[in-house]
Amino acid sequence: MERTIEQIHEEAFKEIKSVTDSESIKALSSRYLGRKGIITHFLRNISSLPQKKRPEAGKRANEVKKSLDEAFKLALKHLATESLQSDYKIDVSLPGRTIKQGSLHPITQITWQICEILEKIGFDIAEGPEVETDHYNFEALNIPKNHPARDMQDTFYVSDNIVLRTHTSSIQVRIMEKFTPPVRIIAPGRVYRCDSDLTHTPMFHQVEGLMVDKGISFGDLKGILTTFIHHMFDKKTSLRFRPSFFPFTEPSAEVDILCVMCKGKGCRICSHTGWLEVIGAGMVHPAVFENVGYDTTRYTGLAFGMGIERIAMLKYGIDDIRKFFENDLRFLRQF
Repeated sequence: MERTIEQIHEEAFKEIKSVTDSESIKALSSRYLGRKGIITHFLRNISSLPQKKRPEAGKRANEVKKSLDEAFKLALKHLATESLQSDYKIDVSLPGRTIKQGSLHPITQITWQICEILEKIGFDIAEGPEVETDHYNFEALNIPKNHPARDMQDTFYVSDNIVLRTHTSSIQVRIMEKFTPPVRIIAPGRVYRCDSDLTHTPMFHQVEGLMVDKGISFGDLKGILTTFIHHMFDKKTSLRFRPSFFPFTEPSAEVDILCVMCKGKGCRICSHTGWLEVIGAGMVHPAVFENVGYDTTRYTGLAFGMGIERIAMLKYGIDDIRKFFENDLRFLRQF
């Protein structure tokens, strides 16, 4: 009986080696391992052996059954691989195809560059919600309801009290509510306004900065922004501070740089003035400090904000902001 199971094992392996297609393998498997197969028949007749030989015979038969099952599966896998290789001939001598790698979007590149420059000066990055309450987006920033300054920002209203943030200054308020001075943060992110033309889109990106401590002066503001401009463009870039108005800063200023297109000679981009406005800034209005519980007799602060698309347009010489959002590969491949 033991020789018989060994003979079955040997005969099965000889037949497996001679088979050349998967259907024959499946038929052979059924012949040996099926419900009426040779191994099954052998196991059923073990009871005819002397009782002492039955355990060993049963054990050996199950080992052969397992061995054949693995052999049939391996043969099917081998035939499938050969079939695939015959369908797809591979010439290993041909040069490989290079993998085309993408790159960061120009807005992302400029955002990271802005943050890197300001982080080196000592600013931390802060984030906040894009869907904001009227309180954080307007009222806490000294822009109460019916204030004329609200007309400066064409706002998307979700409801009477919920808006899509029009600037990331709302993050500054949230940070000041949580932390006592000194505070030094920048807040990059998407903002939304009802506006669309060559230089405006309904959604764009801003970075706003805030520094609060004892003894902060307008001189600190000028130093920080001058350093930033020289690192973002070059040290030869001329800049000027021009008086302006923002409801959350007093005094307020706009920072202009010498037109990067015409170098101050005057062109369409700079409206023939020779200068381009790039940053809004000023000293934090005492009313904003009062809204967050800061002592206006102890602390002063500076704030500034810039449009990332505008910085990117000036740095790369792009004349239409909509190119950033059209996903034209001819445009994006340049970066």
